[in-house]
Amino acid sequence: MVRQRFEAFAADVFTPLVRSDQRVKGETYLRGLLLDGRRKSMQPMADRLGVDHQGLQQFVTTSTWDTTAVRMRLARRAVDVVGPVAWVVDDTGFPKDGKGSPGVARQYSGTLGKVANCQIGVSVHAVTDTASCPLDWRLFLPTSWDDQAVDDADRPEVAARRARCGIPERERHRPKWSLVVEMLDELAGHELRPPLLAADAGYGDNSQFRGALDERGVGYIMQVKGDALAHKPDVQPVPRVWSGRGRPPTRTDPRYPKTAVSLVEHVHAAGRQAAETITWREGSKGVMSSQFVFLRVRPAGHRVARDADGLLPERWLIAQWPDNEAEPVKYWLSSLPATTGHADLVRYGKIRWRIEHDYRELKTGLGLDHFEGRSWIGWHRHVTLVTAAHLFITELRSDPKAPAPA
Repeated sequence: MVRQRFEAFAADVFTPLVRSDQRVKGETYLRGLLLDGRRKSMQPMADRLGVDHQGLQQFVTTSTWDTTAVRMRLARRAVDVVGPVAWVVDDTGFPKDGKGSPGVARQYSGTLGKVANCQIGVSVHAVTDTASCPLDWRLFLPTSWDDQAVDDADRPEVAARRARCGIPERERHRPKWSLVVEMLDELAGHELRPPLLAADAGYGDNSQFRGALDERGVGYIMQVKGDALAHKPDVQPVPRVWSGRGRPPTRTDPRYPKTAVSLVEHVHAAGRQAAETITWREGSKGVMSSQFVFLRVRPAGHRVARDADGLLPERWLIAQWPDNEAEPVKYWLSSLPATTGHADLVRYGKIRWRIEHDYRELKTGLGLDHFEGRSWIGWHRHVTLVTAAHLFITELRSDPKAPAPA
């Protein structure tokens, strides 16, 4: 039964591949990822499959097929299977030796918890509390891989490295949040839009990212640091007044008084008595619950865009403040409606744990970080094929009558 389902799955997701030999190799590569074995790089997989590894290598690194078309087909199928309550964005590190792999550099990886020689992949996942699957990927390029961003003396060497990896001219260093926006726009072009977006503070602290989501009408709940500034919701901008000395101000629009304080101060002003006990899900060690404070604030900052009325947008501030802690331990900002229930806010804020579950399974079981090639297109094809393998397993789990894959 599993074999027939696998063959039907492969036939569907590889429909965009116009050549039959490419579809066969795609199915073979998928089978290699799903088979038992510690290493999921091409040579060990070929040995287990009893095929020539050069055929797999050619399919991944030099064959002509469109990863975007396959990935969007996978994304539509994943959304149908998972039925997400949210999309989650994050990034993960791929430790590497040497300097030849595209995007590799000494950089911080949250996955590794330190600065290391690694690549960073940025991904978007469809999630519920019980199922999740990647929808899209980008490989982050540090400035050291952008010959337009380095010193003149370094440009020839960087350009040569880019050429060896086949990095397209249009691919430049961009912040990770910008890569997420690009993926959201690509998915929206295929009529796939998030019910809401969740992220950690690496993304939530960036007001430009939050503004880009506002522009696209994407609701969000994202972790932030407690030192971010915000006004109380009733604070209004006031007219600018010229003292008569020096040059008159060039801006005439009203400005907010200097009343913004940190999120920490907002929560302390509300006090521990404002905290509510909220339960959000059943964990492996029992029911997960804690105490939370819920406030309405207007995040401050010169990069925070105002709404049509000239006001800073009003947002939810959620702070987790356990009874046994002297200070709040986590903070979130959310653009979800003011009528959103407190239990829902906590559930959505906590749901990003699923992306860590995905990364762990993608790496330990399916060889996400086992790709040994040094080409830009090879990396993107490998992560696309690993995503397909993960989706197949997710589909089997969603059907209680289907046996687990061998």
